[in-house]
Amino acid sequence: MVHKHRILPIQRIVKKNIPHMQHGSCNNLSKKYAVYEPLKARLTSQRLYNSAAFGENHLTKNLILCDCLGSQSIDVDAISKATGLACSRVHNNLCGDEINLAAKGIAEGEALIACQQERQKFEELAEELQADLPAFVDIRDRAGWGEGNVTPKMAALAAEATLPALSRQMGGSIDVLSEGTCLLIAGPTGHEAVLQAAADLCDVLAVTVLLPQGGEIPIDRRFDCVVGRLQHASGALGSFSLQFEALQEVRLGGRGSFELTDSVDGAASHCDIIIDFRGPPALFPAPEKRDGYLRADARHAPSVAKAVLTASKMIGTFEKPLYVRLEESLCAHSRAEKPACSNCLNVCPTGAILSAGEHVTIDPMICAGCGSCAAVCPSGAISYDAPSIDILFRRINTLAETFSKAGGKNPLLLVHDDNSGAEMISLAARFCRGLPSSVVPLEVDGLAGFGHAEILAALACGFAEVNILTFPTSEIDVIDAQINLAKALGGLGTVHRLQPTDPEALCDLLYSGTAAEMACAPILPIGSRRQVTRLAAKALQPEANVLDLPIGAPYGAVLIDTEACSLCLACVSLCPSGALGDNEDLPQLRFQEDACLQCGLCSNICPEKAITLKPQMDLTDQAFTQKILHEEEPFACIECGSLFGVKSTVEKISKKLAGNHAMFANPAASKMIEMCDNCRIQAQYHSTDNPFQGDARPRVRTTDDYLSKRRDH
Repeated sequence: MVHKHRILPIQRIVKKNIPHMQHGSCNNLSKKYAVYEPLKARLTSQRLYNSAAFGENHLTKNLILCDCLGSQSIDVDAISKATGLACSRVHNNLCGDEINLAAKGIAEGEALIACQQERQKFEELAEELQADLPAFVDIRDRAGWGEGNVTPKMAALAAEATLPALSRQMGGSIDVLSEGTCLLIAGPTGHEAVLQAAADLCDVLAVTVLLPQGGEIPIDRRFDCVVGRLQHASGALGSFSLQFEALQEVRLGGRGSFELTDSVDGAASHCDIIIDFRGPPALFPAPEKRDGYLRADARHAPSVAKAVLTASKMIGTFEKPLYVRLEESLCAHSRAEKPACSNCLNVCPTGAILSAGEHVTIDPMICAGCGSCAAVCPSGAISYDAPSIDILFRRINTLAETFSKAGGKNPLLLVHDDNSGAEMISLAARFCRGLPSSVVPLEVDGLAGFGHAEILAALACGFAEVNILTFPTSEIDVIDAQINLAKALGGLGTVHRLQPTDPEALCDLLYSGTAAEMACAPILPIGSRRQVTRLAAKALQPEANVLDLPIGAPYGAVLIDTEACSLCLACVSLCPSGALGDNEDLPQLRFQEDACLQCGLCSNICPEKAITLKPQMDLTDQAFTQKILHEEEPFACIECGSLFGVKSTVEKISKKLAGNHAMFANPAASKMIEMCDNCRIQAQYHSTDNPFQGDARPRVRTTDDYLSKRRDH
């Protein structure tokens, strides 16, 4: 049906092996702006000197500043003192009249250019000079074009830009091959627009149009048409799998309108790209996050044109980042076919996470990198790897620490994504009041991945308030749940989710807020998300002992109904984190709260239903020690006196079975219930009705037996 006879970026998929830019007018910037040639000659020796003096990973960055035609004020000395960076003088038009000075700065060392707007131009300049690409930081839209004393924020942003974190290196990637096979799904109306889209794409892609029953088959043979219904679709860019009902193909030849073949149910095919013109509902959950799946309204020409343009670029080999890392051994999804934690399954918007027995699996082709799974994973089995959590903690700490060094007080953190959030901040700066001087922006790749641990880390590092900038397409439920958990752990109301309708509304929200103050002395956030959460909670609530948390929190205690518990220890054998333990010498059930994930496996596996969970966080040292939840007196063997089992259980079993069960009908057999393993085996072996006893052993034959048998014959 869909033939792959021809050789797809969408959101974060990046096409491989493509130069940064190849516009004819910009390929020779050094000549265009008269950058002097001696710079090129000095580049090789300069890089060798830097490597020898500082090491390849410890190059000193030179901050190149520009006031953008005098539109912002920059305090060079204050920024240099707070960051330790070597700063240039403040240029006025670095991307224009002073481009030769930018070239000199790029050539002389590890340059950090304080401009994002003209990043492309500076990168092209570095390539022309055969120099290392410079780093960039936006201190204009995010600081300089705001109101108030913006120097502390400028210094904080510059210091953050020197971290390896801003290289945004992913943990890994996979190649995605799209040969350009494209399926267009027509709805009940608008067939003309769909067929026109197919005609526009057929010279670039291998196009097939799926028409509903009664759809008119065009005579244009540059693309294929079939009739039927799409029953099921799965996969993503480059690997969609399709299943159809009542599928009819065109019977070629003959005069007049094309005829169709007999309908076939269950026909299967595949394609690289899907353009869906049917309207709601979409084929996939979170359709905007499914790479290779485009939607358009056939009655709306701009949406059709956008879909056609996007699809036309989806051909070739692409690099798909691996956003999250999964450690299967840490996953608490299931044990012994009993369900436990399903947090990630419940929040994944794209359906990329599936159950695979005792752990989950993540389909990297479907994962869109929102970070929701990493935020709600209690064990750390799923971690966001673009970049990793330790780098994010370092960025937060650097922003707060440098802001304070530069003389700023009570900073507010504004967390936003790298798409809509970054654009709204830029528009607010250019056309509105910009960000207040105390509001420090933090750009993250996965907004939902900024969970309670990161919020608490920010508050404990020195931020007086945390605001998360969301949009209707954000994972609102996950973000709100993480904010509520952070408030319960931090004991503060200084965490907010903002969802303004436009840049002006964003400014109004930020400038109208009440001034907040730092809640504690700054901490250094080092360790896992659980460790940083505990450290931050203790710093924010130093007088608290036990914090009550909302249902579903990944921290808490296990409560035991001692009247119902028989100490079978099934919960101990299956606890995925080792929070529940036993005592080899005595019948005891022990518990260490710090290790508990609140996954619910113990309560699901308990045969007596004696276990309940209590979400909380014990901030005292008792959380790190094992405490006895339930214990009973052991039973003494009636033969040797050694201790075994639980006395109440042995007595209960003996009372129930002795004389009432065929195996324990006589007193001798009943006594075996009250014996340890060794004595029970001995007693059973020597009993007269031993079920394992065979016939009497035959007598050993001797020489006399053989001789007597010979004499008899």
